[in-house]
Amino acid sequence: MGNQFELRLSGSGGQGLILAGIILAEAAINSGLNAIQTQSYGPEARGGASKAEVIISDAEIDFPKVQDLNLFLALTQDACDKYIKGINPNGIVVVDDSITLPADLKAGKIYSLPIISTATDKLGKGIVANIVAIGVLTELIDVLTREQVEGAVLARVPKGTIDLNRSALIEGYALVNN
Repeated sequence: MGNQFELRLSGSGGQGLILAGIILAEAAINSGLNAIQTQSYGPEARGGASKAEVIISDAEIDFPKVQDLNLFLALTQDACDKYIKGINPNGIVVVDDSITLPADLKAGKIYSLPIISTATDKLGKGIVANIVAIGVLTELIDVLTREQVEGAVLARVPKGTIDLNRSALIEGYALVNN
């Protein structure tokens, strides 16, 4: 069995985390790795909690569901409460700084970062919070390079938004490196 990295991205429907999962999976595939991406929405779709799971591996992936969660991302309290279980005790937890984490949380590293306010205040577009989050994740996991991720992001976003999305990625990198 090769190296496998398992991520769960969660937030409210409409925050673009399903797209974020697809982008990360495509970046992995474009770099010669294997990836599987799955998603689920709450019954409310928009506004309800949603999650995307991505498994990236340098070997064949024999089971499509996350079993050993290496990285958990949440952009809303509701999604965090609902989906944080199963994080590896050495795993990485990344949450928007508006979220209160469970007191008994065991994780290797915990990052509480202003992801949503960076999108709304610094970039003037709350809609790119998912891309800011991708920038954060790119810095925290050493599986994918900035170039691979940026290529996958720019291939997926509307043509007129390339500069905005590139800026969102850069702001995400900066949140981790400050």
